[in-house]
Amino acid sequence: MATYIVLANFTEQGVRNARDTVKRAEAFKDVARKYGANVKEICWTLGRYDIIAICEGPDDASVTALSLALASQGNVRTETLRAFGAAEMKQILEKIA
Repeated sequence: MATYIVLANFTEQGVRNARDTVKRAEAFKDVARKYGANVKEICWTLGRYDIIAICEGPDDASVTALSLALASQGNVRTETLRAFGAAEMKQILEKIA
């Protein structure tokens, strides 16, 4: 499974409902399984992003659909990054001519 970093910021609606953010995070984990993904970690952060999630997913399309499903609820806006571990990066670097 590929690794993805999901960066999220609360919308106005999300801030108004901030007291439910932990419940929503648990619901996100359940929804992720329906897309074949696994949420490994969710952290609430200070700074540019309000929430960061580390997920594993079967492919880009599944994780994109999951991110859109999350954003469509109106509590957060997301940016999803494909992440590469050291072993994957080594394989990538071996392809450099």
